[in-house]
Formats: sequence, C-alpha cells, structure tokens
Amino acid sequence: MFVQHASVKSRLNAILRATSGNFLEQFDFFLFGFYATAIGNAFFPAESETASLLNTFGVFWLGALMRPVGAIMLGAYIDRIGRRQGLIITLSIMAVGTVIIAFCPSHATIGIAAPIIVLAGRLLQGFSAGVEVGGVSVYLAEIATLGNRGFYTSFQSSSQQVAIFVAAIAGYLLNESMPVEAVASWGWRIPFFLGCLIIPLIFFLRRTLEETPEFLAMKKHPAAGEVIASALANWRTVVLGMMMAMLSTATFYFVTVYTPTFGKTVLKLSTQDALLVTLLVAVTNFIWNPIGGALSDRIGRKPVLLAIASLALMTAYPALNWLVSAPTFGKMLAVAMMFCFYFGTYSGTMLGALVEIVPAHVRTTCFSLAFALAAALFGTFTPLASTWLIERTHDKASPGFWLMFAAALSVIAALTIYRGTSKPSRAVQPLRPEPPDSALGVQAASR
Repeated sequence: MFVQHASVKSRLNAILRATSGNFLEQFDFFLFGFYATAIGNAFFPAESETASLLNTFGVFWLGALMRPVGAIMLGAYIDRIGRRQGLIITLSIMAVGTVIIAFCPSHATIGIAAPIIVLAGRLLQGFSAGVEVGGVSVYLAEIATLGNRGFYTSFQSSSQQVAIFVAAIAGYLLNESMPVEAVASWGWRIPFFLGCLIIPLIFFLRRTLEETPEFLAMKKHPAAGEVIASALANWRTVVLGMMMAMLSTATFYFVTVYTPTFGKTVLKLSTQDALLVTLLVAVTNFIWNPIGGALSDRIGRKPVLLAIASLALMTAYPALNWLVSAPTFGKMLAVAMMFCFYFGTYSGTMLGALVEIVPAHVRTTCFSLAFALAAALFGTFTPLASTWLIERTHDKASPGFWLMFAAALSVIAALTIYRGTSKPSRAVQPLRPEPPDSALGVQAASR
C-alpha cells in the first residue's frame, strides 16, 4: 500500500512539474486578451477602438504563426535530445517573450518601436508555444499508467485553466482597487509583472523533471534532419491531426481570450461581469478536461470526439444569437458554460487521440506541428476573426459561424481517423515504416 501511494504521489508530482510551464503561457495569453483594449491604446493607437482591437488581435495572431516553426524546430530537438531538456528550453524562450511585453514602453513614449518590440515578444512566445502543448502532452502520455493515457494527457489542458483562474482573480482585484482610468493607463501591466515574478519558481519545477522511461528505452534517437524529414513524410497524419484539434483551439480561445472583450465591448456588460464569467470558465474547464479524458479511456476516443463536435456544429450560432438578442450576465454565463463543456470534454479526449495517431520516434514534432497549425489557423485567429465578422456583418452572433466551421472540420477528421472503428485507421499511420530499433511504433502507441 505504501509503495502504491508513493507511486501515485510521484506521478502527481511529475504532472505538476511538467504542466507548470503551461501556467506562464496561458497566464500571459489570457491577460493579452482581457486587456486587449488597454494594450491596443498603449502600443497600437488607431482612429477607432475597433481598429485598435484589430491591430492588437492581429499581433496576437502573428505570434501564433510562429507556432508551426517552433513545432518543427523545437519538436525535432525534443525528439532527439529528450522531453525534459526540451521543456526547459521552451520555458526559457517563453519567459523572455513575457518579460519583453511586460516592460515595453508605450507608443507615446518610444513611438513606432513600441509595437515592434511587442510583436517581437509575441513572436518569441508563439515560437515557444508551438511545442509547449505537444511536449507536455507527450511527456504525460509517456508516464501514463496502462489504460489511462487520455486521463493523464488531459491535465495538459486542465493546467492551463489554473493560469486563467489566477489571471482572472488578479484582474478582478485590480479593477476593484484601482480607478478605471488608472487600469487603462498603466495598471494593466501589474498582472504581467506578477507573471514575471513566478518565472523562477516554474524554472525550478521544470528542472526537477525526470526523463520519461519510454524515451530512455528507445535505442536510437534520430537526428534533427531525420525527425523533420519523417514528420514531413507523415503530412497526412499532421493534416488530420490539425483538423481534429481545430474545435479545441477555436472554442478555447473564444471562451478565454475573446469572451472578456466580447462581454465588455460587444455585449456592453461590466468588467466585473466579464471577469466573473472568466473565473467560472476556468473552473469548469479544469473539471471537464479530465472527465473527457477518462471517459475516452473507457468508451473510446471516437464517440466522444464525434458527439461533442456534432453538438458544437448544431448549437454554436443559435446559442450566440440567443445571447446577443438580449444580453444579460446570466445568459452570457449559460452560453460560456456550454462552450466550456464542449471544449473541456473534447480537448481532454483530443490530446490523447493526437498522441496515439502520430509515429513514436517523431511524436513530439508531429503532435506539435498538428496542434500548432490548428492554433495558428483557427485558435489564436478566433479573436481577430470574431471582431472582423461582427464588424463586417453587423451580426453580433456571427462568431458562431466560425466555431461551426471548426466543428465541421473536426467531425470530418474524426470520421477519417477512426474509419469504422474506435482505433485510428490505416489512413493516419506513417507513410514509411518505423525505424526497426524504435521502441514504440504507431500500432503500439494506439489504445
């Protein structure tokens, strides 16, 4: 009994240390979305609030375009050197980007240099984030106990919700203790400074990670060029993985990064209302992710993925249309909780599924590239797309069409990947066989 308890405690500690870097990534990402208006005024002044928001969310999205680059370059590094060392490198790059944004002077102080510096910080963050999700998910999958891979990998996403919760609390306290004008002028930087202060603790946690037994058991670790070549050879798997992840990334960035701005600028609700909804979003997402992962461990990935994506396809626009017809705090909370259920259950399942469909010897690279493409093309583009759709269509519920499109692509991906079975079909297996001395092939990676 003591040995079993020690083993459980050891695995929980490993999960905490591995996911700690997600805190910094999502803490900063959420703050960027919540204070988008203030950041726009500080670094991207324009002739209108909408134009300033578009500039801000545009820079947010440009940073995401670096994700695929980071996925390939850093993913190849992790597949060659190891999970532990790679996760330390990604955290270092993310920390530099966070510090740059927190301390960058405003446009009024240094002119055009301000938006350029902020963009540089976002590019560094995007480069690092390109492999953070994949690196952590693969690490959790490789330390998972038999039959619980979905449950373990779901904590990659659940850990991000802790950052959103803390950021929302910080924002709420800030808005309660300072005048609105002061928050908009300079107070918005305070939560970013807090993020900088926790960087040393996260570094300590990451440095205590142990390498996964599965990586150590591999007899050959391919060179970076071999990893990249193999990942490109498996482009069909990457594309299907990207499509499968689109619903997860689109709903996540809608309910976390865009919802605060949507509540304040579109629905005209109070800042406190938007923050309270965000707090409940974080708590709900934290709960639904492991439930989704555990459920998929029991009944299979396919039924969960298809059920949630189909529900999102049918309800995204009608729900938002109901909300904007007569906005209230209660209606905004109800719609946000619905999207949280979709995101959490789907994401908790999708992470385990994506680990299982990629070749073992390039697992981090292929996973990261698929997820990075989904995040760049759909996830982090969601705030910009939502703002643009509302501006062009004059329909405040039009972001629902964006979410429905992501859901439709995810349905197609799930049907293709799990063609007639609950296990990945041959269509997503490597185009070239695994190296004979690879410790784990695609078939062994599947449930």
